[in-house]
Amino acid sequence: MKRPKFFTPTEVSLHNTLKDIWVSYLGKVYNLTPLCDEYSGDLLMKPITASAGKDISHWFDKKTGDIRTHIDPSTGIRKYYAPHGRFVHIPPPCPSSEWANDFGRPWWKDTKYEVGVLSEKTRFVRIINTLTSQEQTIEVCSEENMEEILERYLKYNAHAASYTWKYD
Repeated sequence: MKRPKFFTPTEVSLHNTLKDIWVSYLGKVYNLTPLCDEYSGDLLMKPITASAGKDISHWFDKKTGDIRTHIDPSTGIRKYYAPHGRFVHIPPPCPSSEWANDFGRPWWKDTKYEVGVLSEKTRFVRIINTLTSQEQTIEVCSEENMEEILERYLKYNAHAASYTWKYD
């Protein structure tokens, strides 16, 4: 079984444009860019695009993994909790024949958008190249091993994989 890829909250926050939308919720990281392309121009995408690069776990029930619900005090009907407005795959508050429910799985239950796991804790690691005396401090996920940290460091030094790595 392949190990999941871990992401820091900072990495997720960098994906916050209309052409590159990532969110995290309930400990996982999701790339919702294909969803945004599919529903381009739809007003129901506004809450999702406004939350790009952020954690939206407060939208979800931790036990069920579904969108939180509440009882509407005026009607007594159970409704989805959408604090920033209704979004894609959430039914309208009242019955409507215009709402198409033939979309299959709602996006929050579709694993095709999942890209990895949100790190529970990050730390900063100082990497010193003893040959050149160059130092680089990078943020890494606490769950990552030396090989995964090396992968993160390669963007700063393309030759790093040929070095002997030691830690203190």
